[in-house]
Amino acid sequence: MLVDDVELDLLVGKLDLARKVRLLTGATAWRTGEEPDIGLRSIVVSDGPIGVRGQRWDERSTSLALPSPTALAATWDLDLVARLGLLLAAEARRKGVDVLLAPTLNLHRSPFGGRHFECFSEDPLLTARVGAAYVTGVQRGGVAATAKHYVANDSETERMTLDARVGERALREVYLLPFEHAVEAGVWVVMSAYNGVNGVTMSESPLLDEPLKGEWGFDGVVVSDWGAVRSTAASANAGQDLAMPGPDSPWRDDLVAAVERGEVPEAAVDAKVERLLRLASRVGALNGARPTPPPRVEDPLGLLREAIAKSTVLLRNDGVLPLSPGARVAVLGPNAATARIQGGGSAGVHPGSVVSFVDGLREVAEVAHAPGVRLDHRPTPLTTADTRHPVTGEPGVLVRVLDADGVELASEDRLLGRVLEVPPVEGARAVEVRGVLTARTAGEWSFSVAGFGRLTLDVDGERVLDEHVPLETDDPAVIHLTPPHRRVTARLDEGQEVDLVARRELLEHTGTATALAADPPELGADEELARAVGLARDADVAVVVVGTTDEIESEGFDRASLALPGRQDELVRAVRAVNDRTVVVVNSGGPVELPWRDEVAAVLLTWFPGQEAGHGLADVLSGAREPGGRLPTTWAAGQADVPVSDVRPVDGVLRYAEGPDIGHRAWRRAGAAPAYWFGHGLGYTTWAYEHAEAAPGGALVRVRNTGGRPGRELVQVYAEGGGLVGWAHAEAGPGEAVEVRVELPDRVFRRWTPGGWVVDRDVSLLVGRSAGDTPLRIGERSPDVAE
Repeated sequence: MLVDDVELDLLVGKLDLARKVRLLTGATAWRTGEEPDIGLRSIVVSDGPIGVRGQRWDERSTSLALPSPTALAATWDLDLVARLGLLLAAEARRKGVDVLLAPTLNLHRSPFGGRHFECFSEDPLLTARVGAAYVTGVQRGGVAATAKHYVANDSETERMTLDARVGERALREVYLLPFEHAVEAGVWVVMSAYNGVNGVTMSESPLLDEPLKGEWGFDGVVVSDWGAVRSTAASANAGQDLAMPGPDSPWRDDLVAAVERGEVPEAAVDAKVERLLRLASRVGALNGARPTPPPRVEDPLGLLREAIAKSTVLLRNDGVLPLSPGARVAVLGPNAATARIQGGGSAGVHPGSVVSFVDGLREVAEVAHAPGVRLDHRPTPLTTADTRHPVTGEPGVLVRVLDADGVELASEDRLLGRVLEVPPVEGARAVEVRGVLTARTAGEWSFSVAGFGRLTLDVDGERVLDEHVPLETDDPAVIHLTPPHRRVTARLDEGQEVDLVARRELLEHTGTATALAADPPELGADEELARAVGLARDADVAVVVVGTTDEIESEGFDRASLALPGRQDELVRAVRAVNDRTVVVVNSGGPVELPWRDEVAAVLLTWFPGQEAGHGLADVLSGAREPGGRLPTTWAAGQADVPVSDVRPVDGVLRYAEGPDIGHRAWRRAGAAPAYWFGHGLGYTTWAYEHAEAAPGGALVRVRNTGGRPGRELVQVYAEGGGLVGWAHAEAGPGEAVEVRVELPDRVFRRWTPGGWVVDRDVSLLVGRSAGDTPLRIGERSPDVAE
């Protein structure tokens, strides 16, 4: 039972100032403080959005891995997203988590944004509705969702300090809109961003009060991004409620002193504590209440598989898909056997299993495989596949925490050579990772150690690496997730066993992330490419899987190029030259250049599809499921064409000079045509748009399935000269016509003016299959669409 406001006031009144302030900073990195005298236990938080990691980055505690947010938005299916949110709530409760730090409601302002994969869309309305569905699903399971990062945190360069200069109209109509919808959906937590907006860092911003807590009526907790509270009085006097992580922050003893000096009213502290207690009541952390058990989700892996099919976007198809039964398929490309299922950064989880594209397709076709090209990537941490524990002989590695004299203070048996967190012990000065590697192939192996401070590596007792790596960043994504590597090489014989011992020094503020990695020798680049081309020549169909790496799409940095890395474009063209039934599968979180897109038989986007990657792709290619995805963001033909490309601040300032015109609106304003418009996507049938008319509060649209298969069509409605205002799905059998109603409430026609919101429904509506294909209109004649 929830605690009402009167009871919350009484509970706050039982605490003195020091105890109240103590609750407003995390007790640890992932827990808030407890106060047994008022029945408050710690609230546990965890990163998302594609899974629930829990309090530790540990491969021994596995998590379901969902498709990336770009994939979820590509479904345009709010019911599906809500069901996936409920699945995440069940995962959270399984791991003892009360608050999921997701969804990310920032926008695809530019395809160069490095964290593009973790955001839903370029369009504020699609982001708003998908985000609200995500929130609803998670919180239906009794777990708090977190709308982040409030606000204008749309790029990664200088993300800790940049000042986003955003006009009032763009702020209201575009960047704040998804957060407004999240509040209307009842979100329990909002996260303030690292960056500033219009000269004020977000943890001190007046935007936390208006419109968030005032106009919108948000009654939950504003938590900081980790380390984003950098002041005492300024942030405490703002709408910021909780500083994370802990126990150190500017809000501990300094906030008590600020209140005693009269710089911060104690009433402001009381209001923050009351919000925290309300959150605790909602998640079952107050007065001994048990967390709400989430409803059971039947067949979670089947749900993930459904989500992949509904998010896969078929950009082009000359009839090669779906595959014919019994087809002999060459599955090629660097991501075919090791699909990239998730983006890099704090969103990462450890799934219990992953179905590769190759393995998935083997269930529906006769498959031959070769990578064709190799990509430069971060070194590969030791795994149980080729490494055994030096003492027990079991698969895995030994991790030890050492003092200044090298004496063991704690140890753990781990499964991977990448260790992000170690047992916290007093006097720790080094982390050691040790394993016995069996060389699968002969040749020049590459060995690597990652971390800050002094790094050493011994191979069979011989010191082969000894180097100091200075800390030159304050970005937590780098410090705690992706510290730099140092590499050496050594020649090994096939089957040779070597004892590897890596150590990293633990210095203050450098985290504990450590990695011991080993990469085998590779075939020559030309030989690798020739092998793939040979397989393609002998196959009925060639499926080439191309994509990005975590050094291109990840938290902590933006993209410098939209080109596929390495020789992947060359691979596609070489395969196409010997097999005109070439299908390209793009495994990326956001847009990449596809210079061969009109040369191949079919192109599909799988985004980062999560752990059921191979099963989902097999369903689509075989025709067991129709590719249901439609683009949530516009794809350019080349990066020089992108209308909004500035993601790097100048003198600390990033100017949103384009105003509200981002994404498809920016392309239309520029009078340019992209490779593929927002909303584009094909199925396995064809559709005719026959009629559209206005109806009370919406529009009625009649479409006909003109193909030979049952199918599902996404009917989209746009305001002339503006953005997306609504959509609906139509399902019909071959030859069947159906009428769908697209709800168009007044709020989708709002415009922000100096005097506030005005509603203008006196606009023409464009109806069709994408922002660039709108054959029907309602109202006055609309301008021509760029083709």
